Amino acid sequence: MSSVCRFLRIKQVFAGQVRRCLSSQTQGEIRIAQILREKFPLASSLKVVDISGGCGAMYEIHIESSEFQGKRTIQQHQLVNQALKDEIQAMHGLRIFTDVPKH
Repeated sequence: MSSVCRFLRIKQVFAGQVRRCLSSQTQGEIRIAQILREKFPLASSLKVVDISGGCGAMYEIHIESSEFQGKRTIQQHQLVNQALKDEIQAMHGLRIFTDVPKH
């Protein structure tokens, strides 16, 4: 973990909440969102957040797609993991939340 990541993590813990100092998307968030949009073109909702303070060590993904219809949660998560297999190698952790549109 870089010194910047350590500093941001300490700052987050001290503040009692996890949030990034910057309000714009990181390059990692943009790259992951692009990959997921390509892999899940029917996604009705997609949110990628770098929860490591912007250094790319850990991400949280929320994706809603009709492509998950009929699949168990574990299968949905496996699809996301497969789509991000190259990016995951450089991560410390990944939180995945999937859903099927309600309409």
